[in-house]
Amino acid sequence: MDTIMNKRQYAYKVIRTRIVDGTYSPGQRIVINQIAKEVGSSHIPVREAIHQLESEQLLEFRPNVGAIVKGIDNRLYQESLEVLALLEGYATSISATNITAHGLSKLKEINLEMQTMLENYELDKLGALNREFHFHIYSFCPNQLLIKNIEETWGRLDIVRQAGFTFYPKRTPQSIEEHAYLIKLMESNASSLQIEEYARNHKLKTLEAFKQRN
Repeated sequence: MDTIMNKRQYAYKVIRTRIVDGTYSPGQRIVINQIAKEVGSSHIPVREAIHQLESEQLLEFRPNVGAIVKGIDNRLYQESLEVLALLEGYATSISATNITAHGLSKLKEINLEMQTMLENYELDKLGALNREFHFHIYSFCPNQLLIKNIEETWGRLDIVRQAGFTFYPKRTPQSIEEHAYLIKLMESNASSLQIEEYARNHKLKTLEAFKQRN
């Protein structure tokens, strides 16, 4: 059973990585035989991995075709940001009660690096740093199911190649300032509700920037 589970996880990782990094493009069919050969398994673990990716809305099943890579349109992108606003707001408030002084110091370092990248016009690095900032906060959240849901939603957004700061660079300076204020809230032991609301609005402002990007 453990062997089957490991092969399923391996197949899941292989397919998901290729979807997120663009190796598999929207509309491309997933060939089960090919994946099974690559991961050295039977069809069963691959099918289970595909079902999991379908539940995460990264794949969809089409009759007479099979599993194909699901694209992400503006509606799904906006809905995903709305969901993230709720999940990340709550996760940040929980994390704030557990974060250490070293954790806060690390957040300041990441945010400072973001500022440096902005000043040097190295915009391609900002998205990864922004993710590192938020997921460093979540590393102090004990609710692993909550974090898993956040990771899956981020994964859907990653499929959009222009996602993140490339869509709306004017949002970046404001986002960095909001990061700094969020750190201050956590340092000053602000209430969980205040931190949750601020973190939620931080994500919703990103949604508004996305809507107004053109």
